[in-house]
Amino acid sequence: MSGASKKLMGTTAAAGGEALAIEDVFSTYLYTGNDTDTDIVNGIDLAGNGGLVWIKSRQANEGHRLIDSEWSLSANQYLDTSSTTAPFGGPVINAFNADGFNLDANWYGNSSDPLYGGNFASWTFRKAPRFFDVVTWTGDGNFNDGNNYSREIAHSLGQKPGFIVVKRTDSSSDWWAKHRYDNIRVLKLNTTDAQFQDTSPSGSLYLPIFGNLDGNSANWATDSNFYLDSGDHTNGLNNPAAPLSNISGATYVAYLFAHDPLGPSGDGSDGLIACGSYTGTGAAGLEVNLGWEPQWFLMKRTDTAGSDWFIFDVMRGFTTDGDRILRANTSDAESDTTAFVPTPTGVKLLGTFSSVNASGGTYIYIAIRRGPMRAPTSGTEVFSISSLMSGTTQPAFDASHVVDMGLQRRPAFSQEWHIASRLTGTANMYTNSTASEVSQVENVWDFMDGWGGWGVDNPDYRAWNFRRAPGFFDAVAYNSNGVAGTQIPHNLGVKPELMIVKCRNNAVRWVVYAEPLGATQYLVLDNDFPATTSTDPWFNTEPTESVFTVDDGTQSNAGFGYTYIAYLFATLPGVSKVGSYTGNGSSQTINCGFTSGARFVLIKRTDSTGDWLVYDTARGINAGDDPRLFLNNTNAEVSDTNSINVDGSGFSVNNDGNLTNFSGGSYIFLAIA
Repeated sequence: MSGASKKLMGTTAAAGGEALAIEDVFSTYLYTGNDTDTDIVNGIDLAGNGGLVWIKSRQANEGHRLIDSEWSLSANQYLDTSSTTAPFGGPVINAFNADGFNLDANWYGNSSDPLYGGNFASWTFRKAPRFFDVVTWTGDGNFNDGNNYSREIAHSLGQKPGFIVVKRTDSSSDWWAKHRYDNIRVLKLNTTDAQFQDTSPSGSLYLPIFGNLDGNSANWATDSNFYLDSGDHTNGLNNPAAPLSNISGATYVAYLFAHDPLGPSGDGSDGLIACGSYTGTGAAGLEVNLGWEPQWFLMKRTDTAGSDWFIFDVMRGFTTDGDRILRANTSDAESDTTAFVPTPTGVKLLGTFSSVNASGGTYIYIAIRRGPMRAPTSGTEVFSISSLMSGTTQPAFDASHVVDMGLQRRPAFSQEWHIASRLTGTANMYTNSTASEVSQVENVWDFMDGWGGWGVDNPDYRAWNFRRAPGFFDAVAYNSNGVAGTQIPHNLGVKPELMIVKCRNNAVRWVVYAEPLGATQYLVLDNDFPATTSTDPWFNTEPTESVFTVDDGTQSNAGFGYTYIAYLFATLPGVSKVGSYTGNGSSQTINCGFTSGARFVLIKRTDSTGDWLVYDTARGINAGDDPRLFLNNTNAEVSDTNSINVDGSGFSVNNDGNLTNFSGGSYIFLAIA
């Protein structure tokens, strides 16, 4: 079975044969505090499996709230990674549910007051083999027993952990962290300290934390246990020092993260998490290869003091336009920076400041794969059409799903077609223009169910909302190199059948690949031109389930310094259809394999001039005149012909002259159920 097929099936295998995808075990969920008990529905089964919920106010200088299933939930307490303090009194969360968790009304994690919370980020980690675990223990004081460890603590990752963080829960203590990158050193999650040797002096004191199985420092953990230090060390006064992780009567919790980038298959198609490292170059452009695109990224510089533990995620903003960061070691509110951008295979460093990319600097990270990994089963999961919300309601354009790309304009007026994406942040372009992208601050993406931050009251505006999902739609931002035959990775998981590409920082036409035409031809989105035969932009090479190929022209791959965005679509049974037909001059049904007809149809004539026609059921596909828009121009919608009708299997086209069914004319289309 190919890697793409595995992704579409979501067959990440856990112990015992359980099929897992990243959407089963991890979620970033953003919410606004409302001072009432509230269910957060993120699709993660915490009630049946347990795990950890990590909450942080984005706009207030309030600490982190960590609540896990093994002790803090029942104790109505929480921990704070920015503090050494013993657990704080809650509750923050009332219950772990089968599809998320229930927030308490108190101000610790659900305040509507921006001074104490306002807007929050939550990260949910479900316990699962090869992904994450939570374990607790009570210290027995054992030390200096002649072994290399005083205690072995069982875990359920099913593989050696990639990262462990330990916190004492009955008293104040640091957050001790160990990363697979270094077998003999530890870090503190609550400080900017550099790493230091686990059993060497820190100042004048020894700090024994983690042990090893047989005197080999690499064996600090196995696929079923990790080890606490033996404690057979002395401090500067030659007194015995029991391991800080095993003090008699003390209670502890450990959060364990797996390192499994390749997944059970071994080919990366079902890997969920990576705990790795990189060496800084001091120059933008360094790429860290994970084998897949991340949605969450925790990192720190380890070889020198002064660097924070930065947290990035795609829901708050992890884009070509800049990043929004929170810091695990401080209570600081969210801030903006330019550090990383996700790529289809990992991350690329944009920043050169010392905390992320100093020349020769050593950096560790935990990366979690972007989802969803399973293909959608209905069009409503990944596509919607919405009107501008009234007043200052946010998001401006509501949707029933996460939005990754949006088109918006006022259909009844002559106006530009705005197109923007989560991946490119505030950047904005126009499908009807060759102009470079510009910043539009209203392009806001940090919502769970919509996008946009327009503070106006004008229902004339409409948005067409798309979500990235295997087999349906993907977005790829890439930099050019001017080398003909360059392969650009993507995560659509199947061969793209429609690709729309535009240079972001140069006035160049939008170029379109359509499978019915093949890779020797291209169309232009911003004009009504017929298909053109050329090696540029596709290098006469068909795309595959993992890459598409570009030539060395300005349309898809100019010299260094040019940036591009690509939007990729494919046929997904019951959800979308990319296809072609030949006009018959009367009427015909275009069978898309749907059961309730098409809600959106894009049609273009390819053998002669013809506009890019947009029809949808929100504005009306009627038995009479059908309102149509043109992606290639600013014209207001027109309703003067009966061009198209909804059919149960897809749509039908009628005799309307040159528009959709000219006798002998060649047409391509994209339809969404």
